[in-house]
Amino acid sequence: MELGYFTMPLHPAGRELSETLQEDLEQIVLLDELGFKEAWIGEHFTAGWENIAAPDLFIANAIPLTKKIILGTGVSCLPDHDPFVLAHRIAVLDNLAKGRFQWGVGAGSFIGDFEAFNIDPRSGEQRDLTNDSLAFILDLWNNPKPGKYENSRWSFTVPKPQDDVGLGVHTKPYQKPHPPIAVAGITESSSTLKVAGENGWIPMSINFVTSNVLKTHWDSVEEGALKSGKTPDRSKWRIARDVFVAETTEEARRLVKEGTLARDFTDYFFKMVPKIRGNLNIFKSDKSMPDSDVTIDYMIDNLWIVGSPDDVVTQIEELYDSVGGFGVLLVMGHEWNPKDKWAKSMRLLSEEVIPRLKF
Repeated sequence: MELGYFTMPLHPAGRELSETLQEDLEQIVLLDELGFKEAWIGEHFTAGWENIAAPDLFIANAIPLTKKIILGTGVSCLPDHDPFVLAHRIAVLDNLAKGRFQWGVGAGSFIGDFEAFNIDPRSGEQRDLTNDSLAFILDLWNNPKPGKYENSRWSFTVPKPQDDVGLGVHTKPYQKPHPPIAVAGITESSSTLKVAGENGWIPMSINFVTSNVLKTHWDSVEEGALKSGKTPDRSKWRIARDVFVAETTEEARRLVKEGTLARDFTDYFFKMVPKIRGNLNIFKSDKSMPDSDVTIDYMIDNLWIVGSPDDVVTQIEELYDSVGGFGVLLVMGHEWNPKDKWAKSMRLLSEEVIPRLKF
């Protein structure tokens, strides 16, 4: 198993953006030094807590600061972008990264962003826009035919090439035919992950997903792969989890309860998720339990991975066995406060936990 990182990021609304960007960059630099395989950076336009609106610019800044870690958008919300422009921005970023880039794509799910871009999520138009955008972009990267491309939202024209003066659509990705594409699943029997399996893309399961739903995620990947005749590869499956490691489990639980991980759920997710989904059911293994039972202790015991190195090894092994195996554990990003405790958690995870896993 390999280690990765997924940061939305998470900072209390109103913090100085320049300061939080610097803190997030410092995290990526340390994770690179610790041997983390990859880091994914979220994109939100109207989420004050998730305050990176341009992950491509953040990644471009992180590339020269790091050596090996692969950086990715987590995700580019395709309905929010002109596909002609985005195709060029991502291709340029891939050339800057020279192979250290993965392209996460999706429809987005944040209510404020839907409103900002005049998308009615109840209609499902965000899914159609995502499919159209991705088709446009892949075509632009693969020797596009001159002419007009359009749908209900976008219209652009690929000019007829004039080779003598270099006129035409010429910006292509560094990786051929394109950077690895990843998509994330949330719901049970995710249709998005069926698409991942069908196309051989990287499937990712977000940190909110309970173990019983995770099992259906791989079923979806396999169903999609069967449809297209591909062989699904569990080593490509990423599962995200909130993780904290300390010398003892007692210390780990105390630091989590007193620190930024508990704060981010109490002050943000437990308030925001009901605005989007109507309740906290996404966190529940038993949907009949009341929202009031979704506490920090419940999250520690049921969804988060928290404890000493010994206990964290056991918890990861249990997660692995419960879903039948996966390839990359994506550790969720939070503010590292206190910084020394969080940095130690990442170090213990990379140096004392992962080497002991036998898969």
